[in-house]
Amino acid sequence: MDFKELMNTAEYDFLRTNKRLGDRIMLLGLGGSYAYGTNNEGSDIDFRGVTLMMPSDLLGLTKFEQYEDDKTDTVIYGFNKMVKLLLECNPNACEMLGLDEEQYLIKSELGQELINNSRLFLSKRAVKSFGGYAGAQLRRLQNAIARDTLSQSGGEKHILRSVMNVLDDFNRGYAGKENGSIRLYIDRAENPELETEIFADVSYRHFPLRDYTNLWGTMRSVVREYDKIGRRNKKKDEDHLNKHAMHLIRLLQRQTCRTVLI
Repeated sequence: MDFKELMNTAEYDFLRTNKRLGDRIMLLGLGGSYAYGTNNEGSDIDFRGVTLMMPSDLLGLTKFEQYEDDKTDTVIYGFNKMVKLLLECNPNACEMLGLDEEQYLIKSELGQELINNSRLFLSKRAVKSFGGYAGAQLRRLQNAIARDTLSQSGGEKHILRSVMNVLDDFNRGYAGKENGSIRLYIDRAENPELETEIFADVSYRHFPLRDYTNLWGTMRSVVREYDKIGRRNKKKDEDHLNKHAMHLIRLLQRQTCRTVLI
């Protein structure tokens, strides 16, 4: 597929007409399966890029983080946000600087300079960030397998183990602090549709609200992901499982490479 020709179609006119894009775009390249070489006939086309900030952004008069076009699955980060993501070793951001030459659709001199200095952003955070994303993919695979092979009670035990892993990671960040605790356990279900279910005894005092909501959001996503798998048709479910498996391997490979470079 000729992606540069596709980029020049009317569907992508926003790349040329939006005042924050156009000549301000530093980098624009492929994302998703086409970037990883795992695409098939039904794969979506994703474009990812970086654009320069406007003077009003730098003066604090306006604020810009990213431009998204849902119809074409295009995301273009403002330079400031891109740097922040790179410093956090965000996998999607890091990979944007490591595409094959032919996978870049736009690359200005400043874009090339950003690529040339990509090693400046490599740090030990890569182990945590890439490992965290890989762990999320692994949980999706485990949840799917559990959904298909375990009884409801057995599946509940699997969910509890997955949630406990999240809780253990969270507690390590608060070692030595006496803010409280969460006790998770399985008991006879109150929900008439279930045999057993997970319960929580929660006791916290003077705990940062944002951290608390992040914890619950992560645990909630584990449970929702488990419940969601199995509602798809079998063929689509197999495609998603294969996609998660490939992402898991890819992320762990990248994590190993970056650890060696660091």
